Amino acid sequence: MRIRSAAPAELPALQDIERAAGAVFRDLGMPEIADDEPFALDTLEHYRRAGRCWVAADERNGPAAYLLAEPVDGALHIEQVSVHPRAARRGVGRALLTHATDRAREEGLTALTLTTFTDVPWNAPYYARLGFRILPDADLTPGLRAIRAAEAAHGLDRWPRVCMRAPL
Repeated sequence: MRIRSAAPAELPALQDIERAAGAVFRDLGMPEIADDEPFALDTLEHYRRAGRCWVAADERNGPAAYLLAEPVDGALHIEQVSVHPRAARRGVGRALLTHATDRAREEGLTALTLTTFTDVPWNAPYYARLGFRILPDADLTPGLRAIRAAEAAHGLDRWPRVCMRAPL
């Protein structure tokens, strides 16, 4: 898979990828996550225009997965990683994170951060295998505190969540 910037016409496909990737949460007893609406097109466009919406392109050069990120308190915060189930377990998510790491280094950022569910195998346990470590609440930066508060307001804290950090 080749990692590249998303094209404007691909943004609806990213919503489809997020819906497909989220469907597996239903099997974990998290139907609200499975049914959660993907990012709106204008939000995806915001990330794309900022140069922080990357896709893993399949053999036809169409998106099979995507990652959204933004700088937060000196780190590149991974807002979303979604891999279509057809592309799962092939290192696609890892390739997107590697790309994000390279971009963060180029920008002089110090780490990658993300928030995730603790008990979902392809969430916190997966990121821990990639070198991310759980940040204690006392170590959250102001920006990460704001992200966690927004997630809680959206209802995501119904299931255990953590903030994780991987230094560069």
